[in-house]
Amino acid sequence: MENTSNKQRNEELPLTPKGVFVPEQFYNMQSANDDEIDLRELWTVIWQGKWIIAGVTVLAAAIGIYISLSMPNLYKSTATLISTTSQEQSGAAALAARFGGFASMAGVSLGGSSLDKTSMAIEILKSHAFLSEFIEKRELKPILMASESWDAEANKIVYDKNIYAQETKAWSWQTSSQWKREQEPTNQEAVKVLLNNIAISQNKESGLVNISATHLSPYIAQQWVQWLVEDINQHMRRQDISEAEKSIGYLKAKLEQTPLAEMQKIFYELIEAQTKTKMLAEIREQYVLKIIDAPTVPELKDKPKRAQICVLAVLLGGMLGIMWVFLRNFFINEKEPVRGCKNNSM
Repeated sequence: MENTSNKQRNEELPLTPKGVFVPEQFYNMQSANDDEIDLRELWTVIWQGKWIIAGVTVLAAAIGIYISLSMPNLYKSTATLISTTSQEQSGAAALAARFGGFASMAGVSLGGSSLDKTSMAIEILKSHAFLSEFIEKRELKPILMASESWDAEANKIVYDKNIYAQETKAWSWQTSSQWKREQEPTNQEAVKVLLNNIAISQNKESGLVNISATHLSPYIAQQWVQWLVEDINQHMRRQDISEAEKSIGYLKAKLEQTPLAEMQKIFYELIEAQTKTKMLAEIREQYVLKIIDAPTVPELKDKPKRAQICVLAVLLGGMLGIMWVFLRNFFINEKEPVRGCKNNSM
């Protein structure tokens, strides 16, 4: 049986004269070998190009070291805060549950939850209007837009003279605005830079708020955080006092016009609530956000992460070197069959 099957197989195979080259058989074998990844061949290619890979890696490492060393140190200061209005807001919420509909019709705000007021303060902190006022009030444009380095011994900022002359307070600034032609940075440009150097976040579970600032000078970073907390509390205080005074004036006017005892009682309670809000706003310095962990002058830099930059540069250089070696080997192998065909045709 085996002899018979072997005989049938031999009959099915094409008969080729001895020593005759069959192109179809060669190309079928070649395509089957190409489909298999030979790790040994890949390693051989890498080993042959080891000096190229090493050179590219060393060059990338040198560039990474140069970039990391040329970047200035940045210091980060952080404050942790908590809402100070939980008790007052819970009382206002109870009052709103009783007279909320009536108060809204009268145009009187009874306040909301502590989370709402804290969230409002955070959004105001991030707003363009608040930050523009903050920059103008604290005169932060030169520090934001023209700081070049920090002199640790003298504890002062060194400004880029090509942008800002500290002695004359003159700017040499090219604004990015498409229609303004001012010689100093606009508020929008300053706010954009400031937002890149501050971070404001809230933990929804604990209600804690973190405010941080980053700058070349650790003292300025700490000062910015302190100023942000002070200014947001003052802003919220002024806003609530203004609203409370308007509400009290309106309620007193309506009280004089109401002969009903029940309505007068409601007006008295609403006036009492607004008076309490005004009183707390006037006497409490940390009105909305209270500091539980004050910002400190950082002694260690936050950025740049020089070790990470160097490691990433080495890895990137190694990958680029390997890619270069593989591409070089690929193009060389692509050219060889073409040369062979030219030789055979001749």
